Amino acid sequence: MEATAASLLLPSARKVLIPVLLLLAAGSLSGRASADGVRYDYRAYTECKPHPEPALYDGGVLRWASKVTDFRTEDEGNYSPAFVLYNMSAAIAYSFSCWVKIEGPGSAYVKAKILTLENAASQCIGNALVRNDCWSFLKGGFALNSSSQTSVLYFQTASPNASTISIRSASLQPFSPDEWNQHREDRIQLIRRRFVNVHVSNSNGSRIIGAKVAVHQITRDFPFGSAISKNIIGNKPYQEWFTKRFNAAVFENELKWYATEPSPGKEDYTLADQLLQFVQSRDVMARGHNIFWEDPRYTPAWVKNLTGPQLRTAVAGRIESLLSRYKGDFVHWDVSNEMLHFGFYEDRLGGNATAEFFATAKRADPLATLFLNDFNVVEACDDLSSSADAYVAQLRRLADGGVTFEGIGLEGHFGKPNIPYVRAVLDKLGTLRLPVWLTEVDIGSSLGQRAQAEYLEEVLREGFAHPAVDGIVLWTAMGTNASCYQMCLTDANFTNLPAGDVVDRLLEEWQTREVVGDTNDRGSFNFSAFLGEYKLVVTYQNLTSEGTFSLARSDDTKHINVRLAGPVVV
Repeated sequence: MEATAASLLLPSARKVLIPVLLLLAAGSLSGRASADGVRYDYRAYTECKPHPEPALYDGGVLRWASKVTDFRTEDEGNYSPAFVLYNMSAAIAYSFSCWVKIEGPGSAYVKAKILTLENAASQCIGNALVRNDCWSFLKGGFALNSSSQTSVLYFQTASPNASTISIRSASLQPFSPDEWNQHREDRIQLIRRRFVNVHVSNSNGSRIIGAKVAVHQITRDFPFGSAISKNIIGNKPYQEWFTKRFNAAVFENELKWYATEPSPGKEDYTLADQLLQFVQSRDVMARGHNIFWEDPRYTPAWVKNLTGPQLRTAVAGRIESLLSRYKGDFVHWDVSNEMLHFGFYEDRLGGNATAEFFATAKRADPLATLFLNDFNVVEACDDLSSSADAYVAQLRRLADGGVTFEGIGLEGHFGKPNIPYVRAVLDKLGTLRLPVWLTEVDIGSSLGQRAQAEYLEEVLREGFAHPAVDGIVLWTAMGTNASCYQMCLTDANFTNLPAGDVVDRLLEEWQTREVVGDTNDRGSFNFSAFLGEYKLVVTYQNLTSEGTFSLARSDDTKHINVRLAGPVVV
């Protein structure tokens, strides 16, 4: 929520505006499509097109709405088409999309907003980088904090020179909580689980009816982890608590340049080495965070004083020292951290600096996946510096400079998350066909532990169910005196806090502990299981066969042939 009555229309002006808008709208719009049983549409577009595509959901509830051609508020000077919506429910998730074009400057950011007239509060629900020569796709969504009898969906440009906003193929689709959750579960079955058919036969190839089949999961395929810090070193209870849950880790601060080289030429990797030894001893994968942090506040003080050739020498030495030492040890490297918001290195070394960082890092460690990483991409609709379109524009700029991109990092430091907006951003970034990771997920401490847990569960379910997301890491390293950056999972005695209970419940839900059963009259046993590594034991009378198999992502059923008194064939 951002605007108040003071920054919108004056009450007397709003009294005039509302009857006009009511006459231009048609009927109650909030619930008509919720009973349609429509499935969520993951389609999105990042390219600007000469003609708009058809509306998603055939327009949803906007099929019955009339468009107001010149809606204005005093909120940053709006001039836009708008839609009036009635009887909007706080229990509903609304998915919004449209195609947008402007007149005026070559390009400008346009935000879609929802204004509830009862309390004169507006909320950003989506944004797009829009051009004057083609149509851009804006996708977002929202859930209201409280139900509203009358709301206005309107558009706002960040450029004072954009004279007209044109909208085509607008769509607003409501989903009940059951529908939204069912879409998640359907998608989890499709992308995180796989059907398996175990066929059992004897040495002659004849099928065996009634053979006992037991399947036990050994490892999970989906990386789900947490940040750790130096406080886990030598702390056995913390180590056991961590490795019981997580298969991925990131070091909170111990690999950052200010930590490994606080003075020029005086490198100290002691803590990073110890943390790496711990995660490797527990078969936990590790992300490398980070090579460079663009925020000057976290740039080593001695580096800030360097310019030109001296700075180039220092950054080349940083990459060589870090990646030669840990070559092959980290599956990812965040090469440039938060460069959507800051530009310390490019400001001093030129616009090619980041491309050079990536090229040097790839030569130093060819097996590592190289990432950009930034905040507020999924957390905040109003931060146009890090919108999905801003991220895409940055990626394309760097690609033009020769960078081959491999991964997109989304930090995920949430206040109260707007889940429909989160899904829409992931839809857009998913069109790039690059691995997307939620790299630093937490919920603001000011909300309280119960709300943290509630919102964390929503974010984690959304990330796990989305086809673009390849891994999730929490930003929940325990520091001194059981402190955390924003959100802790346990207290000092490693007793779960509410957020920790959410993590444990989801980890239990998202793995297949054991499946047992008998082969049917066709000698087969069918089941569905989460992706990962499995142990298989088949017994019949006095015969036993054991083996292992893996479930990787695929639309096809996995067929496993077991010949008793012979090897397992997968």
